[in-house]
Amino acid sequence: MANILSVRGISRTFEVAGRAPTVALQATDLDVAENDFITILGPSGCGKSTLLRIVAGLDKQSSGEVLLDGKRIDGPGADRGMVFQSYTLFPWLTVRDNVCFGLRERGLPRQQQLEIADAFLHKVGLRGFESHYPKQLSGGMQQRTALARALANNPRILLMDEPFGALDHQTRELMQELLLGIWESEKKTVLFVTHDIDEAVFMGSRVMVMSARPGRIKLDRAVPIPHPRHYSLKTTPVFAELKAELTEQVRAEVIASQNATTTAS
Repeated sequence: MANILSVRGISRTFEVAGRAPTVALQATDLDVAENDFITILGPSGCGKSTLLRIVAGLDKQSSGEVLLDGKRIDGPGADRGMVFQSYTLFPWLTVRDNVCFGLRERGLPRQQQLEIADAFLHKVGLRGFESHYPKQLSGGMQQRTALARALANNPRILLMDEPFGALDHQTRELMQELLLGIWESEKKTVLFVTHDIDEAVFMGSRVMVMSARPGRIKLDRAVPIPHPRHYSLKTTPVFAELKAELTEQVRAEVIASQNATTTAS
């Protein structure tokens, strides 16, 4: 399967006046194939979100390049849809108009905007809430709106930075199943950052573990579980075995990160 995203030697160093530079991300390579669902694990501060923001064009790498469909990424673009942990909806716009926002910016006719927005709102289970405002929605419903907004632009790749981290356990699991269903039907490519190992295994076709800062990809593990997936697979031996392996990998990096912090202080 052809790669649509190639990360080549990406690094990120933060310069702060009067302090030594902080290397957040060391030279990192990553290839993402069409319709891959890659989940990324690692300790806090290891550069997971930095990597995602560079791919999104929201941050600038210190070295290396990112190629999407063979073209260098130098800034944000509609070919990448971003979903954050915070809901990032416009509070003064209705649910429907939040989803229409990117479509309007692209100059699509209003009727076409509405048809696309309503189709995706239906897909994420928000039919009947089109005229509500974000403050009238639960956290899970707001994140469904954010997902519909990202998908409505028909991006080549969906970038998700702990999108379910602020949700309660039950809502989070329902959102996992919803996203997997949409991924399977829409054939999107997804890069998904999470701290939750269960979530990483359940969602991903590949799971990557990043090292303690300065971050790099230390493990790229295929998930040998076919799709479609049902929540009951979380109790299966193959799931437990992979979770145990990843837990050890992440734990080692968390300890390394803590030791580095203690030494530095």
